[in-house]
Amino acid sequence: MSTKSALRGLAQVNVSAEDVVAARDWYAEFLGVDPYFQRPDADSPAYVEFRLGDYEHELGIIDRRYLPEHSSSPTGGVIARWHVEDLDDTVERLTVLGARENEPVIEREAGFVTASVIDPFGNIIGLISSPHYVQKLTEGIRGS
Repeated sequence: MSTKSALRGLAQVNVSAEDVVAARDWYAEFLGVDPYFQRPDADSPAYVEFRLGDYEHELGIIDRRYLPEHSSSPTGGVIARWHVEDLDDTVERLTVLGARENEPVIEREAGFVTASVIDPFGNIIGLISSPHYVQKLTEGIRGS
């Protein structure tokens, strides 16, 4: 058996929207950055992408028309959790911007705290305050 996992690290998270321009603008306001990639163009994008965080992970917004055929649920499925410094403040800011609570702030064991919201476009945004993430960031380990 190999010592390396087949899944090496989170590289990209995609959410979808019927109105990609509105979603792009909402995420740009929340994130405080503009997308670095828009196709076919910025006036009528079908896909936009942001680079985020310590490792410049990709957050993409795709027009719902291009989702795989069996993507039937407007919310649900996998919840990717983004590490945040202050979970309560982040949840509050998201709700002020129009997101609604999906999962309240829950203190887990060993210092982990989680929550999730649903953005105005029906996507779940998972959030976590993760001692493991902070430890690995401090150690400088980038998923070798």
